[in-house]
Amino acid sequence: MHLIVGLGNPGRQSEGTRHNAGFLVVDELCRRAGLPEFKEKFSGVWTKGDAFGKPVAVLKPMTFMNLSGDSVQPCAAFLKVPPSDILVVHDELDLPWKDVRVKVGGGHAGHNGLRSMIQRLGTPEFVRVRVGIGKPPAGFGGDTADWVLSSFDAMERAEWRDVEEEALGALRTVLESGPAAAMNAANTRGGEREKPQKT
Repeated sequence: MHLIVGLGNPGRQSEGTRHNAGFLVVDELCRRAGLPEFKEKFSGVWTKGDAFGKPVAVLKPMTFMNLSGDSVQPCAAFLKVPPSDILVVHDELDLPWKDVRVKVGGGHAGHNGLRSMIQRLGTPEFVRVRVGIGKPPAGFGGDTADWVLSSFDAMERAEWRDVEEEALGALRTVLESGPAAAMNAANTRGGEREKPQKT
């Protein structure tokens, strides 16, 4: 079994914000897979069933972002899922908007949810599906924290479905073919998008 974790913040005020990209992706995964409704446990909400033909548990920590590990670690321990079989979906400042990449291990790059997971799990060696939200644009009236906690704008909301498809595709590839195949596929797609368009 794999444990799929969507990172975000609880509460109505956090819905639709960039920092809740992980929640949005796993909500759509559960909807498409027809998984049972979330139930409260592990300082979060969770469910389990089959997604893409593979047994999975899905967890959304309700601890607020900087304590995400306090939910993930007990859940993984209960399910006997090793860190290598944990897939976490999270927003990523260091990737441009609409880019989705897959990574195994590494640092937290200032992401408090990843920092907490690394601390509680005792290792960074879990799979990350990184959903690019980009850095604050010139003229944004606030700091980085204000940016990640702000809502998607109208253009981003219109493009979100494409981002969601990329993230779900990455999860599917990890489950079906492993993280190395998912990294290769995501990086190839990202490189194609970055090429200049022919005129």
